[in-house]
Amino acid sequence: MRRLVAAAFLGVTVAAHAAALLPSGPDPWVTQRHGVFYYMNTMGDRIAIRKTTDIQRLSEASPVTVWRPPAEGPNSASIWAPELHFLDGKWYLYYTAVDKEHNDDMHRHVFVLENAAADPTTGSWVDKGMLVTHHAGIDGTVFEYQGKRYFAYSAYVGDQSDLILAPMTNPWTIGEPQVDIAGPTYSWEMQGGRKILEGPEFIEGPDGTAYLTYSGSACWSDSYAIGLLTADKGANLLDAASWKKTPRPVLATSPANNVYAPGHNGFFKSADGKTDWIVYHANGGPDWKCTARRAPHAQPIQWDAQGKPVFPEPR
Repeated sequence: MRRLVAAAFLGVTVAAHAAALLPSGPDPWVTQRHGVFYYMNTMGDRIAIRKTTDIQRLSEASPVTVWRPPAEGPNSASIWAPELHFLDGKWYLYYTAVDKEHNDDMHRHVFVLENAAADPTTGSWVDKGMLVTHHAGIDGTVFEYQGKRYFAYSAYVGDQSDLILAPMTNPWTIGEPQVDIAGPTYSWEMQGGRKILEGPEFIEGPDGTAYLTYSGSACWSDSYAIGLLTADKGANLLDAASWKKTPRPVLATSPANNVYAPGHNGFFKSADGKTDWIVYHANGGPDWKCTARRAPHAQPIQWDAQGKPVFPEPR
């Protein structure tokens, strides 16, 4: 949307053209529970959480390191894309990691930690191990739809990255089938010398339609952008034919607004539960590549009369 959009957010009016939440924050994630917002992003060597009741003052919230990787083993290095979820009365942290002795794509997997404390910045995080997937991969996420829980991630399949969806039997165990629901098919998903779909994230429409966003192309390309998959209300999400891909990105580089390579998004609710927000990282200039200069942005999304998401122009 080219017009400025404002939404009531914790009693504060927030314009959609607000500056980045932090000067740095690749792969950002926000979840809200009981009016408290928990934020995290890729830090590489640890996982830290910021908590605040005012997301626009996130920079004032000190990060609390809640976990560091072991000295050796399959999750000892390259700690990427952490996500925090409250499931079955406990907190779970999903993150991507690799064995420092084999720091390459074919050894990247998604792992999970568990914490029974009410506040995820306190208590003890218990290592529940690696999620057993058919492929190496990154960017794991969990969501619930019509009473069932699912796990989605970006898998290395041949020379490309596809989106895989599977049921979950508990927060640390994947069931079967593990279904490849989408691969790179459009030119915008193949920029930067790679064919990539990554960072899947779920949001349910007001009419029950299922949506999965994802990031396409290599993160070092200014063509890196966010795409959308749609499945009809009540569809079998584990049938690849249920998912339809929107041909063009729904959120892409905006040179006019100095926002480049937006991607790796998440969704969260305002404290009153009435407004859906998207958080994503982006660069503030062209050709900044895939570095820590990627900063987190948050903007409200709208829903049109047909119940489809209307994504803002990145600002």
